[in-house]
Amino acid sequence: MSNGKYPVVFFAVLIIVWQCISSFGLVPAFMLPSPVAVAKAFVTDLPLLAMHSVTTLGEAALGLALSVVMAVLFAVLMDRFAAVKKTLYPVAVVTQTVPTIAVAPLLVLWMGYGVAPKIAVIFITCFFPVLIGLYGGLSSVEPAMLRLMKSMGATYLQMLTHVKFPYALGAFFSGLRISATYAVVGAVISEWLGGNSGLGVYMTRVRKGYAFDKMFAVIILITIISLVLIRLVDALHRALTPWERAKSER
Repeated sequence: MSNGKYPVVFFAVLIIVWQCISSFGLVPAFMLPSPVAVAKAFVTDLPLLAMHSVTTLGEAALGLALSVVMAVLFAVLMDRFAAVKKTLYPVAVVTQTVPTIAVAPLLVLWMGYGVAPKIAVIFITCFFPVLIGLYGGLSSVEPAMLRLMKSMGATYLQMLTHVKFPYALGAFFSGLRISATYAVVGAVISEWLGGNSGLGVYMTRVRKGYAFDKMFAVIILITIISLVLIRLVDALHRALTPWERAKSER
């Protein structure tokens, strides 16, 4: 059996067990709807889910793009200046110790109920993995390579573009894969606090109506979206690093 089949078999067994639990009434249906009920809810509400997904994906894209731009900027500054690294690195770590769900109400209080607090939540969620991944890649370049370029009169910008960035792309995309999934989750969490549309708003409404089959349906949709985003990041990684693809094909 190929490695790709193991997850498929696992989820198939999981769904069968889940259906058996629901069919034999081991757990009440209002607490654990059957896979069939969830599938029906997914199909029935698909147009509504698609409409809410547009809002969530738009927020996630904006927040992720902002976090990537700022993470690249700060990673370069941390790599170039030791003082910046000593100042910003502890601050970046501290931001990850504060629960996002605890900060979100404060952001709404400060920024209102518009899109700004949602983008801020996504930014806080996505910034750290990209920053740490890229900075780790930039700072782990072989010293001998840098000494060689310095001996040839290369500036820091030339070393950054010709050596450091290409070398750090693998670590950068590792962080980006994590942040891409965090972006959707962060958007959903931010939408729990208010809004007119979005998957988080949809979840809040169906939860209040105790429609847990629809709740499971939106969770499955969020999972699918996250998996698609990971695949897109992987495809971009392969496109931008042909030397790594060639190495893996040997």
